[in-house]
Amino acid sequence: MFKAFRAFIARGNVLDLAVAVIIGAAFGKIITSLTDDIIMPIIGKLSGGIDFSSMFVRLGPVPADYKGSLTSYADLKKAGVSMIGYGQFVTQVVYFLIVAFIIFLLVRGITKAMTAFEKEEEAAAAAIAETPEAVLLREIRDELRSGRK
Repeated sequence: MFKAFRAFIARGNVLDLAVAVIIGAAFGKIITSLTDDIIMPIIGKLSGGIDFSSMFVRLGPVPADYKGSLTSYADLKKAGVSMIGYGQFVTQVVYFLIVAFIIFLLVRGITKAMTAFEKEEEAAAAAIAETPEAVLLREIRDELRSGRK
């Protein structure tokens, strides 16, 4: 059983997936910072100073012993007040759109690079196929084939 497990772990796909998860987690932190620290403040500034991350609708009562701000989403959430945090939702939608756009750019770039690489390979193969040596070898092959019949 240990050998089977070791063989499973040593497969390239499992290692590639592990690397992808680790890089994805680090990439997620970068995108979170980009969203929270750069893009959302700009959107807030353009919308008249609105801080989307703390926009909410309170659904339940505030506990009697609550001492924090009634306008602080984080404090109310910590106190267990039932709320709809639509500002957090807007932030997550922006986060998703950024990630989707960056992945789109990466896939598009890789696709263009692969297409260019394939065209170079085809051109190199075509150039090799038309050398005088290749033509002579084809003629010899054709003569040998015709002589066997």
